[in-house]
Amino acid sequence: MLLLGLSSFSQKKELIEGTDQIESRAKSELELAMAPPEGLIYLFVQKYGIKGEYTYDITIREKGDIVTVFVIGNNNGTIDAQNKLKDFLMEFEFNFKLPKGKYYKFRYTFTFK
Repeated sequence: MLLLGLSSFSQKKELIEGTDQIESRAKSELELAMAPPEGLIYLFVQKYGIKGEYTYDITIREKGDIVTVFVIGNNNGTIDAQNKLKDFLMEFEFNFKLPKGKYYKFRYTFTFK
């Protein structure tokens, strides 16, 4: 009974359908995750001392989880840092969902100084 009550308080993910909306929302959530002092990506990058610029093609699916991360480019970064970040992104989840059965791919460049 308690578990049922707790699950009703959990936040449901917003359904987003337009490709422009999806890309805009995904990029804004990544930017928020890179913001100090508590962004998940920010904390990860600080922990591993990642520097440089990394460009990836990221594919997300219906429940807002990332299914593929393909490296497009690396500028002033290391291969080790590039791969660590790629692996971390595979665990990242967006706070929105796509229509059932849909996937969306977009390109994003991460810059760390």
